[in-house]
Parts: sequence; structure tokens; C-alpha cells
Amino acid sequence: MFGTHFYNQGMRKLTIAFGQLFNNIIVQNTSSTGAVTKRYRVPLAYAPKEKFLVRLDEQANLESREFAQKLPRMGFEMTGLAYDPSRKLNKMQKFRQVKSGENGKVLNFNYTPVPYNVSYTLNIFTATAENGLIIVEQILPFFQPDYTVTINMVPELNIKRDVPIILNNVAYEDSYDGSFTTRRAVIYTLNFTAKTYLFGPMTNQKVIKEVQDDLYTDINKPPSTREERIIVTPNPATADADDDFGFTTQILNFSDGKNYNPVTDTDE
Repeated sequence: MFGTHFYNQGMRKLTIAFGQLFNNIIVQNTSSTGAVTKRYRVPLAYAPKEKFLVRLDEQANLESREFAQKLPRMGFEMTGLAYDPSRKLNKMQKFRQVKSGENGKVLNFNYTPVPYNVSYTLNIFTATAENGLIIVEQILPFFQPDYTVTINMVPELNIKRDVPIILNNVAYEDSYDGSFTTRRAVIYTLNFTAKTYLFGPMTNQKVIKEVQDDLYTDINKPPSTREERIIVTPNPATADADDDFGFTTQILNFSDGKNYNPVTDTDE
């Protein structure tokens, strides 16, 4: 249980996938004649809103070349996690995958993942209202209200999940100091919820090639001993879990008053 090291990188993969959605936003400015005067990709960073505001406050003159290099920019961050009981499934369900190793083929498996809602915030900072609208309009049409990304949750088991990312709301803010002609920044804040799953540690076991079931007439009357045994094995016996194979069934009857001891693997 707790203390067993494992790391499926589920949260990391989700955060990377979220950031990649907004990693190629383009701002293109045109003149009154329609000619393109400037075209550039908006920088994106993993950082909180407050960090950007502090940097903006350090630059008083919005007309300087240094400030022009700062905006527009975008920043995103993970802001919370919450368990989602509405998506909980049977926790005993297994995901299985047969792999070849040094000791032959083994069966890797993992149990049903735990559903979690992960909150993200995307902040858009621009020096003009026009640039803010250009950026926002390249994002909003794709969320109706969600956009789905596919994440390889556990590569060892080839478990891929479609994760819907829901746009919850959009907030708009003008932040400025000084005169009305000096605008500090235009800020859009977009709040999202990603409905993902978190997987526990992966476990492995050898491939089962024989199943034995002992039957009793009445276990409530001691001494109770096995009277019939059913043994099922794959056919051919050399078959592996990912092969096409049949089954061989043996039915044995007993009257010797013995029982099977799983520790010694004998009838006693």
C-alpha cells in the first residue's frame, strides 16, 4: 500500500497536453489597407497570474520597446484537484497486458483508476484590446463546451484515455495605472476542468496454465473431504496468454478421504 514507489506521470502528461493546446496561438496585425504588418506566436509559460502582474508592474512605460517584448503573453497553471464520485466504476476491474521478460511471459495488470477533476487556469495578457480578442477568438470556438485530448496513461499496459477538457467560464479585466491614455494590460482569465483518471501501481504475475477446483458433497458435516476434482489446462500446453488455444478438462473422482493442501501441493 502506502510507501510502494510508483509514478505513472498521469498529472504531468495531462498538464503537458493542456499546455500544447495553446502553444501555437498566432497574433497577426494588419494596416488600414489590409497588409500584414506584424505576425508572431504568443509565448506560453507555466506560471501563475500574479507572477506576470509583478513583471508588468516593473515596467512603467507601455510605449517602450522592452514592454512591447513582454506582451502579449499567456500563462497557465494547475489550480486544484477534486475527486469525482459520479465517474467511479467497479474498483476490482483489471486492465491486463502480456509482456515477454527474462523469466518468460508475465501478465501485467492494473486495477480500475480513480476519477479526478483537475482545474486549470489560462491567463492571457495583452497591451491592446484588439490583440486580446484575436487570441480569445482562436480558443473559444473549439470548446463546446469541452475539447477532448487522448493521453497514454500507462504505456506498459497500452491504456489510453480520452480526457474531456471543459471550459467553465471566461473573465475579462482591464488593469492600468496613471492616466486613461495609459493602459496597463488587458487580461483574460479562462478556467477549465479536465476529467481525468489516476492509476495506481502496476502489478505482474506469471501466466496461469492450470486451474483446479475441488468439489464437496456437504462441507457442513465433518470430516469433509473432496469427492470430485476438475482440472482445466490450455491445449496445447505450451500456449501463452496471447495465443489462440483451446482447453483440456479432466474430471477425477475420489473416495480416499483426503483433501488438497495448497502449501505442499499434495493430497493429504
